[in-house]
Amino acid sequence: MSIRKLAKETVIYGGSTVLNKVLNLILVAPYLTRVFEDDQGEYGIHGLMYAFAGFLLVILTYGMETAFFRFGNEQQNRAKAFSTAAISLLVSTLGFVSLIILFSTSIAGFLTEPQDGAYVIYFALIIGLDTLVAIPFASLRLENRPIRFGIFKMINVLVNALVMLFLLEAIPRWFDNGNGWANWYDPSKKLHYVFIANLVASAVTFLLFLPYYRRLRGGFDWSLWRKMFRYAVPLVVVGIAGMINQLSDRYFLKEWLPGTYEENIIQLGIYVGCIKIAVLMNLFTQGFKFAAEPFFFRNASRADATKIYAEVGQAFTLVGSIAFLGLMLYIDIAKYIVAPSYHGGLAVVPILLIAYLLLGLYYNFAIWYKLKDKTHIGAWIACGGAIITITCNYFLIPLWGVLGAAWSALFCFLAMCIACYWIGRKYYPVPYPLSRMLIYLFVAILLYFVSEWLRPSLEELPSRLLVNTLILGVYGAFIWAIERRGLVRMFFRA
Repeated sequence: MSIRKLAKETVIYGGSTVLNKVLNLILVAPYLTRVFEDDQGEYGIHGLMYAFAGFLLVILTYGMETAFFRFGNEQQNRAKAFSTAAISLLVSTLGFVSLIILFSTSIAGFLTEPQDGAYVIYFALIIGLDTLVAIPFASLRLENRPIRFGIFKMINVLVNALVMLFLLEAIPRWFDNGNGWANWYDPSKKLHYVFIANLVASAVTFLLFLPYYRRLRGGFDWSLWRKMFRYAVPLVVVGIAGMINQLSDRYFLKEWLPGTYEENIIQLGIYVGCIKIAVLMNLFTQGFKFAAEPFFFRNASRADATKIYAEVGQAFTLVGSIAFLGLMLYIDIAKYIVAPSYHGGLAVVPILLIAYLLLGLYYNFAIWYKLKDKTHIGAWIACGGAIITITCNYFLIPLWGVLGAAWSALFCFLAMCIACYWIGRKYYPVPYPLSRMLIYLFVAILLYFVSEWLRPSLEELPSRLLVNTLILGVYGAFIWAIERRGLVRMFFRA
C-alpha cells in the first residue's frame, strides 16, 4: 500500500486547512507583529482571543465532524449523516452564539478586561460561521476532494488578508488625504479591524458553502443523531482538554507571570509571536491530522490496515524530525517571520517544535480509540494531559516565565503519546517501529545541539548557514543510509 496519496493530501491540507490560521506565519504574522511592534500587549490580546476561539470551536462543533466520518463513511449512509449532523450544528450554533453575545462583557472581563466585549462578539460570530461550514468541509475530506477543500480555505485566507490590508493600510492613507473616512474610522482601533477582517472572511466562506445546505433535504434522523451524539460526547471532552493542552498557556501566562497585568500581557505578546515560528511544525501536524483521519477510516477494513498505520507513523516522525532540524538550523532566517522586537522569546521555539511533533505522534497513536468506538478512553487520556498542562504551568511559569509554558506543552504531549500508545496496544495493536522513530528524533536533536555548540565560533551569518547546511546534509545522508529501501517501499511502491 503506497502512502503517496496520503502524503499528497497532507501537503494540500497542510497548505490550506491551517492557512486559515497558519498562513499567519507567511503573510499575516510578519505584518501584524510589525503593526503591533511597539505594542506587544495588543498582540498578546490578539493571541488570547484566538485561544478563546479555539475553545469555542470545540464546544460549538461538539465532535460532530468525527461522528460524521464514523457514521457517514459508507456511501449509502452519507447523505443522512450529513443532514443530521449539519442540522444539529445549525440549531445549537444559533443558541450558543446568542448566549455568548448576551454575556460578552462578562466573558471579556474573564479573558482580558470588560471593555473588550466587542472582541468577544466578533469571535462569537466568526466561530459561529466557521461551525456552520464544519460539516461541509468534513464532507469534502470524506469524499477525498482536497483540491476544492484547499481552494475554499485559500479564498478564506486571501479575503482575510485583503480586507485587513484595506482596513489597516488603504483607508488610513485615504483618511490622511482628507477623503472623509473620519466619520467612522478610528486609527487607534487596529485590533478591531484585524478581527473584522477575519469575520468578513468567515462570512465569505459560509456563502461559498450555501449550495451544500441543499443536502439538508435528507432530513433529521433522531435515531442516527443519538448514535452520533453518544459517539461524539467523549470527543468533546477530548477536544476541550486538547484546547487546554494547546492554548491555555496564553491565559496562564497572563495570570501566573509575576509581573503586573501590563507587563504580563507584553510577555504574552512576545510568546505568541514566537509561537508563530514554532507553528510551522504545527502546520505540518494539523495538515497531517486533516488528511489522515478520513484516510484511517477509509482503510480500516483492509487486512493490512495496522501495517499501513505503522508506516504512516514512521513517515510522520521522519518528516517531522527533518522539519525540526531544518527549521532550527535556519532559525536566523525563520526568526524574521516576526518583528525583531519579538526575538527575545526565541528560546521557546525548539521546545515547542518538539512538543508539536509529539502532538502529531499522538494523533497517529490515537486512531485506535476512534476505530474501536472507545472514545471515552481517549477522553480520559486527554483529561490527564490537561491536568499535566495546568499543573506544570502553575509551577513552571512563575519560575521560568515563557519557557515554563513551552516545557509544560512538551511534558503534556509526551505523556499523552506514551499513554495512548501503551493503552492502544491492548485494544488495537499497531506495529510501530518505535526504535527507528526514536532514532530519527534523537539524531535530529543531537545535530541541533552540535549546531548550537558551533554557533559562538561562527559569528558571520553566511558561514553559520553554510555549516548548518552541511549538518542538514549529514542528517539526510544518515537517513538515506539506514532507510533507503524502506523509503522507496513506503513512498513509491504501487
